Amino acid sequence: MSLSRRHFVQTAAGAAASSLLFSTTARAATAKEFRLGLITPAGHSWNRAALAFGESLKKATNGRLSVTVFHSGQLGNESAMMQQLQSGALDMGWIQAAELGSRVASVAAINAPYLVRSTTNVASLVRTPAALKLLDVLPRETGTIGLGWGITGMRVIFSTKDISSPNDLKGMKLRINPTPVYRDFYQLVGAAPTPIPTPAVFEAMANGQVDALEADIEFSWNQRFDKVSKVLLPMNALFMPFAPLVSGRIWQTLDAKDKDLIRDLVKQSLDAQIKDIVTTELGLIEKFKTGGIAFKSDSGYNPAPIIQEFDKLWLPKAPQIAELRKVGASL
Repeated sequence: MSLSRRHFVQTAAGAAASSLLFSTTARAATAKEFRLGLITPAGHSWNRAALAFGESLKKATNGRLSVTVFHSGQLGNESAMMQQLQSGALDMGWIQAAELGSRVASVAAINAPYLVRSTTNVASLVRTPAALKLLDVLPRETGTIGLGWGITGMRVIFSTKDISSPNDLKGMKLRINPTPVYRDFYQLVGAAPTPIPTPAVFEAMANGQVDALEADIEFSWNQRFDKVSKVLLPMNALFMPFAPLVSGRIWQTLDAKDKDLIRDLVKQSLDAQIKDIVTTELGLIEKFKTGGIAFKSDSGYNPAPIIQEFDKLWLPKAPQIAELRKVGASL
């Protein structure tokens, strides 16, 4: 009897150890630390939203899923990060619409000028089915999964020359984001689009290499472009959203429950980021005003001829622009 009892105890102990080992191994197999890349600096609203998403995901899964955020282009520029996402070397990336639109013309529709005229309306537009539907082509065209849109505010012009209207941009060397939509728009306005790497923009304006740049308010305050500018001109024409992307190779390894959780938590982070931009932009504008830069208004400018010329050029490539214009006009 004693041998049988000993045998039973040993067998039970072995089974328990095996069960514990299996449980630990299964947990390790499903644990994942996602690497998330983006180009914005620490402290930028996009970066804060990425960190908030990571914290929420870790808390919701008791640490099983977590996120390490690589900001400021630590993993390369957006083109390099897209290649990493496609290969599965990078798990997640928060990528500008400019990069996506350069690859997929239909996605560039979200960058078309004069879809909306205010940051408040930007916040509404990117949540509409028409805007979200633009992301549906990404799995096929880029091997990534788009989880929604985040925003910047409406872009403005910082000029070293005294300008008062978009008409005054004719002949000026204007630093732009090099996405084709922006290039074509500003060429139609009459400017000479001049792409310059972001870190070199401040010096380029200071030494006269460019006459002006277009950028959003949040980024411009962080970079203090007002220190090398005479005028700030709101264009009320363009904005630059971003899309949180997941590598398709990584996405297919996740179960349905984790996919739903990631979608929900990304949406929560995007909602907070969008609210942040809408509520803080006015405060940043006041800070610029107290710094002494002259504010001009485009209230007398009629963009209709430019819109017509732009749509003639871009509607054949991105017919979704027509639907976005209708949605934007209704907001």
